[in-house]
Amino acid sequence: MAKPNKKGPVKTVDVICSRCKTLLFKYRKGALVKCFKERISKDFTLQAGVCPECQMVFGRETLVRGTPAYKIIGGKAVAK
Repeated sequence: MAKPNKKGPVKTVDVICSRCKTLLFKYRKGALVKCFKERISKDFTLQAGVCPECQMVFGRETLVRGTPAYKIIGGKAVAK
């Protein structure tokens, strides 16, 4: 399978926690099912996949096509 484009789009979206509306990270456009770590432009989380405010787990670290990524749990994080 093909690897994701490293450069990716220039525009970013804010990914926020669906429970407390805390900013989790800025992500360079793409689907929020799997977020590739190389496309995250600014990360505000302290622990991987855990909201810093309400401590809710919003995603799991995994490898997708050989590239580190977060698999977002359905409805736990939204793009704004």
